[in-house]
Amino acid sequence: MSRELTESQAFLVLNALPNIGPITLNRLLAELGGDPRAVFTAGARRLEAVKGVGPVISATIAKWPEHFDLTREEERMAKAGASFITTRDAAYPKLLKEISDPPIGLYRKGRYEFTRPNLAIVGSRRATLYGQATARRLGAELARLGFCIVSGLARGIDTAAHEGALSVGGMTAAVLGCGIDIIYPPENLGLYRQIEGTGAILSEFPFGRRADKQSFPMRNRVVAGMCEATIVVETDVSGGAMITARFAGEQGRLLFAVPGRIDQPSSAGCHQLIRDGATLLTGVDDLLSELNYLEGLRPAPIPPKPGAAPSEPCDLGPDEAAVWEQFRGGAILNADALGASTRLPADRLAAALMLLELKRLIAKHADGTFEARS
Repeated sequence: MSRELTESQAFLVLNALPNIGPITLNRLLAELGGDPRAVFTAGARRLEAVKGVGPVISATIAKWPEHFDLTREEERMAKAGASFITTRDAAYPKLLKEISDPPIGLYRKGRYEFTRPNLAIVGSRRATLYGQATARRLGAELARLGFCIVSGLARGIDTAAHEGALSVGGMTAAVLGCGIDIIYPPENLGLYRQIEGTGAILSEFPFGRRADKQSFPMRNRVVAGMCEATIVVETDVSGGAMITARFAGEQGRLLFAVPGRIDQPSSAGCHQLIRDGATLLTGVDDLLSELNYLEGLRPAPIPPKPGAAPSEPCDLGPDEAAVWEQFRGGAILNADALGASTRLPADRLAAALMLLELKRLIAKHADGTFEARS
């Protein structure tokens, strides 16, 4: 090896080396104690003892400077204002770590660190006006409720979902199927800059990597993997959104599909997903009901000791903080009592309660009352 690598540089190099997939990279890290630098100091025999690693991969690792210009990549990152976050960083999306083949790192532009629940809204690039309007409305309504809207910055449904979130001052993140320095499609440059300014742009690909048939499915697995649920608004049966939907199902995530006209090819994929078991979605309430239903299946928390105050969480919005305050002292309250004490309108109170439930700060009992988790 021609130079000594820091841990972050070792992650960056491993992520960029050709012909080594995420599954193999994760296996290598697990077998060698989690330190990426150990991959470069291990001999060929040790590397090739790891499943999926043969002579070609071990030679690529040993001669990595021939395959990747680290100095140039670091210069590009500095010039672009990008960072590289790994699975060890707090800013790395937590749910993404749970999938079978998470990226060992992600290039990121923007400062958002994924403190809110993520929802994916995806669909056809050749979207109808109905599909675009639906995606824009869902993006706006869900972002207003406090969700981060995740999509792929593509034409059509992706663009509309991002725009909907931004229209209400909400949070949105774009996952790219190319290097983070490439704007694709080029007409979304303005949207790219808006998302970068308030949310986050993510890519697992090195600078200069062009999109291709391999990179888009890899992008789709990240979109689904980092989200609580995926909403497919409009797609034909062979569209890329169907790949995202498949990943969501394989990863154990919630999957929703928006119905459309039966004579519209761009809705055929959604109808197939609904037939195959995806939840039909006609509005935000369908998703909120499903999330509340799943929360109700969780065991009730152990009651706190009398007089005990719940610990003080961080990253709460004003409405969430106002509601959370009411649970001091171990109070068990229903929505009416919370509405009276906080004076929040019913829609804002419901949104605050839902977000506190999603953050695992409160639990809802069968009788409709709420209690802080211990």
